[in-house]
Amino acid sequence: MNKADLVNLVAARTELTKTDVALVIDAAIDTIIDSVVEGKKVSILGFGSFEPRDRSARQGLNPKTGEKIKIPAKRVPAFTAGKLFKDRVQAG
Repeated sequence: MNKADLVNLVAARTELTKTDVALVIDAAIDTIIDSVVEGKKVSILGFGSFEPRDRSARQGLNPKTGEKIKIPAKRVPAFTAGKLFKDRVQAG
């Protein structure tokens, strides 16, 4: 499913226009991204949590040459599914 499919399904369920639904989805995604960038955790009950996680610097290997390389520390976004979401997926 892509964003257009999501907009169509939400519009059908809510009887809102596709334009309105697209605006709401864009605003929700932008708000989640902005909050995670600021270092905040965003929890949506029943769905899951988005949060930034820090990856420490580490040493890796270049697969072509076998040479050791330094992989710098970085911050990455992470998602953890909520219990309701996991249970619904498990039930199929």
